[in-house]
Amino acid sequence: MELQVGVKALLQNKEGKYLLVRRSSEKYPEVGAKWDIVGGRIEPGTTLLENLKREIKEEVGLDLVGEPRLVAAQDILRVPGRHVVRLTYVGKIEGEPALDGDHDEYRWFSREELDNLTD
Repeated sequence: MELQVGVKALLQNKEGKYLLVRRSSEKYPEVGAKWDIVGGRIEPGTTLLENLKREIKEEVGLDLVGEPRLVAAQDILRVPGRHVVRLTYVGKIEGEPALDGDHDEYRWFSREELDNLTD
């Protein structure tokens, strides 16, 4: 069985809104154009925090401000033969994102909008 570890971040701006990115349906046809938080797989030999900062920089071109807080750890066993462990953090960023080719758009959401998000 293949084990993968990923880090994700729910990023908050100064106004208290949260950043979501919409995955490119062209690049990720198996997932489709769904809203997601920033993150990805870790590179072995580097710390979780280094990986989180790298993913944020790669995906939205911004730097993490301060120390993020770990809020969830989960097992994902959707694909036979693959076990993914995902660690999710909440952190703060400043500025407007510059998307990479993995995403089609971004949007800032209030907590209420997050709670009511359907896609």
